[in-house]
Amino acid sequence: MSKENIITLFYSEHLTVKEIANIQNTSSAYITKVIKQDIRYVEEKEYRKNISKDKRKTAQNKFAKDKREKQRVEDNYLFLKVQHEQDAAELSKSRYLSDESYRKWNYSAYKYNPSKKRYEFDSTLGRSYDVPKYIKER
Repeated sequence: MSKENIITLFYSEHLTVKEIANIQNTSSAYITKVIKQDIRYVEEKEYRKNISKDKRKTAQNKFAKDKREKQRVEDNYLFLKVQHEQDAAELSKSRYLSDESYRKWNYSAYKYNPSKKRYEFDSTLGRSYDVPKYIKER
């Protein structure tokens, strides 16, 4: 339980007072008394303060980022839920699905033609007779 050993653990290995007290099997008050006698104490204290400040800043940034991501996921879920409810209500109104609703459900099959102001079915996909070839823009 030498003072040199305590000083080495604190200043070189950057262990905390409590960790050194456990290793040396002594009180933390004694460890603090020994390390405060060294001329490097103020410098080491400032160094550890800066390390703690950096860790806290990193933790705060991570917390904010995680919170934003959680909110984004929740917003996406709520949007999808509302969209599903709207679509379910639209489908349950009648047996007939409007051309506009059909186009919304199959948006990748229709391309907009601005010159004719209508949506046109992609002919490369193959179309059955009951699928609308053109849908006027509303």
